[in-house]
Amino acid sequence: MNNLILASASPRRKELLELAGFDFEIITADVDEVLDASLTPSQLVMSLAFQKASAVAAEHKQSTVIGADTVVVLDGKVLGKPHGNTEAKAMLTELSGRTHEVYTGVCLIKGDKMHQFFECTKVSFYPLESELIDSYVASGECNDKAGAYGIQGKGCVLVKGIEGDYFNVVGFPVARFCREIKAFA
Repeated sequence: MNNLILASASPRRKELLELAGFDFEIITADVDEVLDASLTPSQLVMSLAFQKASAVAAEHKQSTVIGADTVVVLDGKVLGKPHGNTEAKAMLTELSGRTHEVYTGVCLIKGDKMHQFFECTKVSFYPLESELIDSYVASGECNDKAGAYGIQGKGCVLVKGIEGDYFNVVGFPVARFCREIKAFA
């Protein structure tokens, strides 16, 4: 597919698209992400993905623009990216010994054409000792990650199991994306 733009600065999304063999450029827009509390988690991630994609697509009408966003949801509460170590520790403490969902919304826009979808994966954590949480947060890996963890890095030791797409938890449901973009083209 020609003229493909990823409207995301996420190194994980970049890596997964490259792994799948896509040729693309990265162009991001400074978007104030509007978190509408009235939306369901699936609607929220698709809305955020749309906000990112549409901002870039407005300037690149001949290209196919990919927007994506990921959130962690525990008991209906959305856990985004932590704002500092205290919030990261609080998030990980909440997730300890429990199962949560990871939602990623994806939006494809080309000209007047638009398509959205989302993926949801259930993730179960082991009970986490405070020393493990402190050590993980001190590593800095929790920064800039929904739910304050990265399953693909040091955060792998937190996870007891998953039900669904592993790559969705990393931040992009790449296998489903391959099928959706083929139908979109």
